[in-house]
Amino acid sequence: MATEKSYYMTEEGQQKLEKELHHLKTERRQEVVERIKIARGFGDLSENSEYDAAKDEQAFVESRISQIEKMIRNAVIIENDTENQNIVQLGKSVTFQELPDGDEESYTIVGSAEADPFEGKISNDSPMAKSLLGREVGEEVAVATPGGEINVKIIKVE
Repeated sequence: MATEKSYYMTEEGQQKLEKELHHLKTERRQEVVERIKIARGFGDLSENSEYDAAKDEQAFVESRISQIEKMIRNAVIIENDTENQNIVQLGKSVTFQELPDGDEESYTIVGSAEADPFEGKISNDSPMAKSLLGREVGEEVAVATPGGEINVKIIKVE
């Protein structure tokens, strides 16, 4: 039997998933069931676009519930390593400077389950995170990105 994938996440990320799961099971399911009931009242199901849309939404909600349950079941909580404070690790924020022009960027490296670049959280599977993980403050690192290779210098790890 194949082992299931581990989902690395912070405690905050796990709580966020549990909250979403609760919402989906208690509220969204009921909303979708209600939409299906209403759509059935419109008559012939073979030509009923409201019914089809509601059934599609139901499939999406059930799929998301299943996905979140699997992620929570296989969660590996990222612990903060206080001994290696200058090393880039999962769960830590890293500030780096693009070379040579000096643009600074900061990201928190998290598991793919809670990655959200718009909130400054990048997946440990991303090219940037893969290149930075295990490196120390002051190191210069070459990062292969889809747009070409860039060089960065690690400024700070928190």
